[in-house]
Amino acid sequence: MKILLIEDEKELCRSIEAYLTQENYLCEYAMTYDHAIEKINLYLYDCVVVDITLPDGTGLDIIRDLKKNKKETGIIIISAKNSLDDKITGLDIGADDFLTKPFHLSELNARIKSIIRRRTFGGNNEIIINEIQILPDQMQVMVNGKEIILTKKEFDLLIFFISNKNRVLTKEAIAEHLWGEEIDMADSFDFIYTHIKNLRKKMLEKGGNDYINTIYGMGYKFVVE
Repeated sequence: MKILLIEDEKELCRSIEAYLTQENYLCEYAMTYDHAIEKINLYLYDCVVVDITLPDGTGLDIIRDLKKNKKETGIIIISAKNSLDDKITGLDIGADDFLTKPFHLSELNARIKSIIRRRTFGGNNEIIINEIQILPDQMQVMVNGKEIILTKKEFDLLIFFISNKNRVLTKEAIAEHLWGEEIDMADSFDFIYTHIKNLRKKMLEKGGNDYINTIYGMGYKFVVE
């Protein structure tokens, strides 16, 4: 899962980024309003954690921009101001949750998980697609009741496919979602094929169906009838 942290306090930003990375999120950050706007217009995120008060703007306008562009991104506001007006405004314009500083990082993590479950998987703690059963919090995948051992990238790839089932995903979109903005420097995206081949093989070995279709000249589609 891919998170964008928008926070101008360096120490807090670094501690949140380190914690979320340890919790197996791909976490990017922006420390100014302009940088945040640039990133949300270039990339897709599962959840954005945004401070209201930034040196060159307000996090509320970032939320408005996300909603104007109809991005299906979870939004958590973090703020040092325990202001009822800010909380009401933030929730009214489309934020999913509001945390007042200081807060425990474990609580932030729990709220991120809750939003992603609600937005992506209908609020369920497990995902069931025919013979596939996934427990996201445990990073556990079973096919026909048999556990398959996936690498982190393979697991993230499967979740990304299921979150976008029956949609064509380009190699560029897959690479950017799994590796972040640094992948822009890659000469090619041929390595995506290797991850898809390994994921497909592991699922077939447990008697699973082959849901991953190659759409030539475009990308891949995880097809579920």
